[in-house]
Amino acid sequence: MLVRSGAARHTLSTRHLSSRPLRLSPRCSVANPPRPASTTRVLTTGTDARPWKRKSFRALAGFERNLATALDERRFGDDVPFENLPASLAGSYQSQESSLPLYAIRPFDTSSPLVVNDDNMYPPRQRINTYGIPGDHDEMLSVFEACVQVGRLDRASLVLKRLDNMDIFKPETKMALHNQYLEGRVAQLIAEPDKVKGEAVHKWFELYIRGALLPITPVTIAYMLKATLLTSVGQRQKARIDRYMSMMPQQNAADPLDLGDVLTDEDLQMIAKTCPAYYVPESISADAESAASESVVSRDLDDPILSQDPSSKSSSPQVLSTPQKGMGLESLKSTLSLFSKLPDGLDISSLPHAQRREVQAKLERDCIESAIARWRHDNENLMSLGLNAQLSSPSLNSKLHLWHEALEARIKAEQAKVETSETNKPKSLEDLDRCLYGPHLLRAPAHRLAAVTILSTLSALAMNGVDKGVPVSNMVQQLAKIAEEDIRAHSLAAALPRASSKAEKQQNVRQLMRKGDRSSNAPAEPEAPDAAVPAANVPQELDEVRWPLAIRAKFGALLLGAILETAKLTVFREHPETKERVTQVQPAFTHSVQLKMGRKVGVILPNRTLVELMKREPRGEALARHLPMLVEPVPWSKFDKGGFVESESALIRLKNHERDQRIYAEAAIEKGDMEQMMRGLDVLGKTAWRINRPVFDVMLEAWNTGESLANLPALDPEIPIPAEPDSTDDPMQKRLWLKAVTAAENERSGLHSVRCFQNFQLEIARAFRDQTFYFPHNLDFRGRAYPIPTYLNHMGADHMRGLLRFANGKPLGETGLRWLKVHISNLHGFDKASLQEREEFANQHLEDIFDSADNPLNGKRWWLDAEDPWQCLATCFELKAALASPDPTAYVSHLPVHQDGTCNGLQHYAALGGDTWGARQVNLLPGDRPADVYSAVAELVQQHIANDKAKGGQFGRALDGKITRKVVKQTVMTNVYGVTFVGAKKQVQKQLDALYPNIERETGLAPSTLASYIAAKVFVALSTMFRGAHDIQSWLGEIGGRVCRAMTPEQLDRLAEAAGEIVKRKRTVRSQSSQLKSDDEFSDQFRNTLVWTTPLRMPVVQPYRKSGTRMISTCLQELVLTAQEHDDPVNRRKQLQAFPPNFIHSLDASHMMLSALECDAIGLTFAAVHDSFWTHAADVDKMNTVIRDSFIRIHSEDVIGRLKAEFEARYRGCIYRARVIHQSDVGKVINAHRKEAKLTMMQELLQERKRQELLRSLDPKEVRQGKKMVTPASIFESMATPDMIEPDVEPGELREEDDEVSSVVRESLDGEDDLLDGAAAEEGLDMEEPGTEVPGMDDPESVTPAAAHIQALATKLGKTVDEVRSSSYFHSKILKTPAAPTSTTKPKSKTSRPAMISVWMPLTFPAIPKKGDFDVTKLKESKYFFS
Repeated sequence: MLVRSGAARHTLSTRHLSSRPLRLSPRCSVANPPRPASTTRVLTTGTDARPWKRKSFRALAGFERNLATALDERRFGDDVPFENLPASLAGSYQSQESSLPLYAIRPFDTSSPLVVNDDNMYPPRQRINTYGIPGDHDEMLSVFEACVQVGRLDRASLVLKRLDNMDIFKPETKMALHNQYLEGRVAQLIAEPDKVKGEAVHKWFELYIRGALLPITPVTIAYMLKATLLTSVGQRQKARIDRYMSMMPQQNAADPLDLGDVLTDEDLQMIAKTCPAYYVPESISADAESAASESVVSRDLDDPILSQDPSSKSSSPQVLSTPQKGMGLESLKSTLSLFSKLPDGLDISSLPHAQRREVQAKLERDCIESAIARWRHDNENLMSLGLNAQLSSPSLNSKLHLWHEALEARIKAEQAKVETSETNKPKSLEDLDRCLYGPHLLRAPAHRLAAVTILSTLSALAMNGVDKGVPVSNMVQQLAKIAEEDIRAHSLAAALPRASSKAEKQQNVRQLMRKGDRSSNAPAEPEAPDAAVPAANVPQELDEVRWPLAIRAKFGALLLGAILETAKLTVFREHPETKERVTQVQPAFTHSVQLKMGRKVGVILPNRTLVELMKREPRGEALARHLPMLVEPVPWSKFDKGGFVESESALIRLKNHERDQRIYAEAAIEKGDMEQMMRGLDVLGKTAWRINRPVFDVMLEAWNTGESLANLPALDPEIPIPAEPDSTDDPMQKRLWLKAVTAAENERSGLHSVRCFQNFQLEIARAFRDQTFYFPHNLDFRGRAYPIPTYLNHMGADHMRGLLRFANGKPLGETGLRWLKVHISNLHGFDKASLQEREEFANQHLEDIFDSADNPLNGKRWWLDAEDPWQCLATCFELKAALASPDPTAYVSHLPVHQDGTCNGLQHYAALGGDTWGARQVNLLPGDRPADVYSAVAELVQQHIANDKAKGGQFGRALDGKITRKVVKQTVMTNVYGVTFVGAKKQVQKQLDALYPNIERETGLAPSTLASYIAAKVFVALSTMFRGAHDIQSWLGEIGGRVCRAMTPEQLDRLAEAAGEIVKRKRTVRSQSSQLKSDDEFSDQFRNTLVWTTPLRMPVVQPYRKSGTRMISTCLQELVLTAQEHDDPVNRRKQLQAFPPNFIHSLDASHMMLSALECDAIGLTFAAVHDSFWTHAADVDKMNTVIRDSFIRIHSEDVIGRLKAEFEARYRGCIYRARVIHQSDVGKVINAHRKEAKLTMMQELLQERKRQELLRSLDPKEVRQGKKMVTPASIFESMATPDMIEPDVEPGELREEDDEVSSVVRESLDGEDDLLDGAAAEEGLDMEEPGTEVPGMDDPESVTPAAAHIQALATKLGKTVDEVRSSSYFHSKILKTPAAPTSTTKPKSKTSRPAMISVWMPLTFPAIPKKGDFDVTKLKESKYFFS
């Protein structure tokens, strides 16, 4: 897989080799290992001193975009140069995209979508060799990177040689790897210059770089020059400098060459002295030194303002801790101890920006260290009292210190064994394992890795239940994941440049010029603002390789085995006879085996004493990324650059490190397509928040009572457990009692878990109660935005939303006061009325509102009756404060006011399908009152039930009058997002059980059966109401199904190679493939996942594949783990079921992002929870205008037409497996041809590939040859119409069918389907016109040999081609009436479905369903679209 179709990427920060000073990009990292702080040096070799021309902006506004990558080999829009055109003409040719505002939808060329080529098929995994070098390319890359970083360069060279021998990478990628290796060698020479080692570097360059004809880069030359200066002298040094400078890649004098941060000022002086053709000018970058003196210096965190004794402050009460499992709350409190040093009321946002960043960085760095310090402190306290922590302490903390010391020693011992294992000959299995994970182990400080292991183990036990234990496979992967993240973050923090100000970057800028060119004083291009970084102006880096599965498994098993070995507890027991106190040292954890589902499963069980300690003390999992930020998040500039200051975050959340989505996202970032999404995340992230102190005080008071209030569960909930029945009673009573006891225990456990989670949230809220904070956001793969902090964020439950307010306020004004009243009505549940009625509702309850604000816990408690009580209470406080002020309209309000969409998914579907009726039900059309789609569906379902009752139906009699809005709401809401029939049935049954607990006794029908019946009726009602949307949903499923059964051109080429054909294409590594003969064998060859582009040009890649398993031997046991590979076959069912809802999610994500960008542009504060948009009360009207305009902009375009055009371009050249009815006329002709040809399915596929290649040829002779070929596809094309292809998607594939649905329900559904199909025909769906001709079939002069052959086969079967063509798909499928005596009617019964035959055909897509007459621009007049 091409990571990117761009240039090779280097791991070094870069310097520009140019004719003018260029600033060091803030995104460049310091090379590893660290070098002395140095700055940009510029070397120019050309004599052309042309003035620099401004380049057009591309990826990120305000910065240059250089055409430096392979992605830019095709020039896009504004990258086209216009130097030779008059100024008056150049502007008319340049792209207007750069002048569009960020919130405008950019033009998208569907004919050339972003496609990542799949032409790097790696060879199968090889065995680890005798040197301990792995044979899997991912493992080799990971080991190579780790070896370079820890200085084990001899092993790195062995890995690199094996990679070169496998020949699996492009030359540019190989060069990047060699540059990484040279970086390590040069760093070694800097630390300890050695002539022998220097000669080895030059030898490596000659043999493996020049000898392999790799594309040498300026960075490569910089390394070789540095090695020369360090280890060569005299004439040898001069000769090598001349030679390496002659190898510098040739470019125009004005074009920048990127050099690594390798050469110092002295090095450049030496090069100029050695080579008379160069000189160093005396001029220095303007004002660099003066600018440096003006740079802001961060104050230390021990500043008196932070460390003063806050004895005089009015401290907030402590949060009552909930007894929990694990260590997290104490870890959290320790992490938040930074805030305890602040005087009450001091807002960190009042400090200088540099100091705020340092506070944030400390918060991100110190989580692990604070845990270690706390353990040490508790242990030292015991030691000072003369007590032994193992024997005397009831606290777990002091024991953890002893565990930490022992585990640290164990890890250090293992690190010492790594070098021995690498040199051992022959190597044992343990040695081979150490060769694999050893370099990664050496990257981690032992004390830090030991702490991470302890915290992760306790956290995993607590989350899975300390009494039940944790499967070894889960524990191993959890430990490895957390360890990898910590090692990566620790390495990143160590490599971060401390000199990051612009002044520091500009110091000591030098130029090395050719002699004779003194005209280099041309004015330099003005510096762009230091706010963002262009994607292409920074030399690309090789991605830091994620640990492969085998390394994760072995590394995690090592850590788990080490803690099993070292963690001990002293257990006290009473002797059963002598009653003496007996002590014994026991392991804290035990590795055991349990039987689960008939299989032996390794399990980690905690010691019972540890379980008791963990139940008394909270668990530990508070890491930096779980907390809000104290400064505005770093703007997103790369896939992993943005959000937190030091902690690494991903732009897109990848559940299992899905490679496809990351590859597409990075390519889109480089191309500039992700600009709007990244800037939208920046808008969401820069919204400043504060804790709503009045609400927090009430919540804290209620919490500390331990009683249940609103959604806060009680500390000790009273859940009655029924008395155990007498043993003589009916055994069934015993079973029912056990079931009731289990339900009670589960309820108690669930409430306890909720309270534990809320405990974390309140602790964080208390720590941040005086602070202004921010929520960095990232995306899921569909483009939906989520805050990264886990516990405290505005997407939480009602109590979290009630705790938050905007940090910056705005005066209410007349409209703001009105919207504040509407908002409190919405929160209380009075949201189905008109806006005027909602305002009146608030006016009528002013007394209750004031009482709630004045006496929330001891008054009338009106706010507790609200649907969202805590948010309602917050609004009570705000409204009371406004109305009590001298001028309510001048009151500065900080409360977010929400505008929620009416079933937003259905709104998008109604706009796509043009359904006027459906649009009215979801408020896309103006009305005096808000429409309620849930009530409308309930009424429609009730009408169907009444009709069934009139006919004497049993279901109609049982359910008449019982269908309410609440019964159908959840199913209607989730239907648009792909809820299955089973899921819908469960949703309805849950409501039936709650509303009608005795329904089975009253009707004689099981609730599950009734729920199935109702769910079926809901689906029918929605299909009737949103007919266009229903057709769109089916069409999406059909095109998705075809893509998932398609072979890409690259796959076809590889299959042709395997069959012995000579294929003209890019070099790839041939994968092992056998001749496939049966249809079933092809299922593992379909690897086409669904990829589409959102209106904001973000590529969406569905991640659903059929992953295999891999058995990995570890030091504990053999683990069978899921192994995800890029070339895994797609999971077709998941792909199809997820495509329609994910497509809608991508649209609503685009709508939200457009709204955020435009709100920011006009100065509004904006926050969102998917389809709920928040702003100040005074700005609601402005935001509503923005929301409507954004929706109209999206749906004014042909969204579905653009999707089809994109698919046609993206999957051009694919061949898919279509289905034709076996006994149809076309099917019979194809079968007759197959009897004559006697080809396998594989041979037919390759034959069709050959035919398509010939037909696409520019050579007329080859085109004629292709037309002569007869294949099943050519027969179909000649005899049938595209609509005679059987649908690729079965109804059950988009909606899972429930086995419990009775035949009565199925018959009812069948009847409804017939009715709907008939209605579809009456609505004028395209019927085949009589007299339609297939070219070349009736004109004797144009009859081709292929057509003649097909006609002959048809004649043998007694049919004419005209008769075959007259068998209309719509006659047989929609009208259910034969159009010709020979047509075959599709049976209704699923069991009697006609047999199908497979035909390889070029991938095409069916026509888009006819759109309704709804005009989306009418949305502007709708008051209740979002309200």
